[in-house]
Order: sequence, then structure tokens, then C-alpha cells
Amino acid sequence: MGRVEGKVAIVTGGGTGIGRATARLLAEEGAMVTITDVNTEAGQAVADELSGKAAFLQQDVRQEADWQRIMQAVAAHHGRPDILINNAGILATTPYQFLDQTDLEQWRAVQAVNVEGVFLGCKYGVAAMTADGGREKGGAGGGSIVNLSSIAGLVGTPGAVAYGASKGAVRQMSKSVAIDCARKGLGIRCNSVHPGTIRTDMGDLVMRMGGGDPEKALAASIRRIPMGEPAQAVDVANCILFLASDEARHVTGAELVVDGGITAL
Repeated sequence: MGRVEGKVAIVTGGGTGIGRATARLLAEEGAMVTITDVNTEAGQAVADELSGKAAFLQQDVRQEADWQRIMQAVAAHHGRPDILINNAGILATTPYQFLDQTDLEQWRAVQAVNVEGVFLGCKYGVAAMTADGGREKGGAGGGSIVNLSSIAGLVGTPGAVAYGASKGAVRQMSKSVAIDCARKGLGIRCNSVHPGTIRTDMGDLVMRMGGGDPEKALAASIRRIPMGEPAQAVDVANCILFLASDEARHVTGAELVVDGGITAL
């Protein structure tokens, strides 16, 4: 207990899946968590569950004004943020995402949330974390940004071309932000986390891509996992907690893969 005691954390897309598990874990470990989500009902439900340890603010991560509003509200209520988890993301807007089936509208929709949302989060997160000098409050440094990518950002994804490209961009962006902050002496670390097959709402959507039988798709996916089972949301949340905490004070620009060994093959 207490691995992020007294720290101020923001978790985007915190109403479901990995975001929900991460918000719960950060709160359990002593952080004051601000949960944001475009889904007001889901986000508020998680905040209510964590009564006294979390608050909810509605946010569309694509909107720059929303990022400005969120950072101002967090600063007003809790002070400078120490932790930002850029978790909000979407898989697709249709069940098909092979190259010849992906129109520009879907491509842009996926990039707007998964890439532009993370870009805006990093931009305004760094600004908020350095608003009062950065290092004075954060102990081991000015803060930690964790961006949710995917193993789709590491390997080819012919059936999810827009999603895979977006997660590859998150991986590269995380490294660029990490080096920029390090060279400027800001004390802000930035890392990416790359889940593989996972049992969440989005993970279930992955199994429905292409219009096939989702149970057969899941069984086939599990057969490819050397450890023999899919991850749970808390497995990813535990890795995010490590990167958010001072235990990872010398870790930046890294990509932490949580895939049961798939990409090690």
C-alpha cells in the first residue's frame, strides 16, 4: 500500500477496462485520482465506487479545450498533477479495417482519439506538471506520463490498419516526449504500455473484427499466447502503477509489453 501516496493522478478513459482497473489501483495505493471519460455514466460510477479517493470529469480527449479545462480543474482542487495515464482510445468505427475496407473517415476518427488525444494529453500534461517548477513536489521527479499503446504498435496488423498505425504513433511519441523532457531537465518520465490479448470491452471488440465468430477468434488468439491465457485488466494496471510510481524513477522512453509472450516468439 501507499506506492503513490499523496500523488495527484489523471486517468483518461477511466470508466471501463484498463482505465477503470488503473484508477482503482492508483486510488488504493494512495493517489487522489481524477477519472475522465466521454461516457459520463461509466466514469461517474467508478468515481462513486472510490468515494473520497476519486473524482470524475467528463472529457473528449480530441478537444483541446477539454484538456485545458481538465488541467485547470485538477490544479484548482488538488494542485499540480504528478501522474497522467493517457488511456482513452478506440478500436474502430466499423467491424472492418483491412486497407481496402478502411475509408479516410474511419482512419481520421481512430487517429483523432488514439494519436491526437495522446498528443494533447502529453502537451498539457507536461505544462501542468511544470507549472510550479516541477521537481519541488514530485520527490523523485516532476511526474510520470504513461501512454497506452498495444502490441498492435509493435507488429503488423493487416486487419486493423488504422488502429495499428495509431498505436505505433503512440509508441514513438512516448519516446520523443521522454527524451525531450529528460534533456530539458523537467523530471518528467514518459513510457508506453503495450497490452496483448486481454479480456476487456475493447478486447472483446477485437475478437469481433472482420465479422467472424468472436469465441473462435478468442480461442485462436489464446493458442498464440505462450503463457496460455489472456491478460486481465488488472495485469496491465499493475504495470502502469509501477511506471507511475517512484520505483520507476530511472525508467523513461521504455515500452512495457504485457502480452504473455506473444511478441517474444
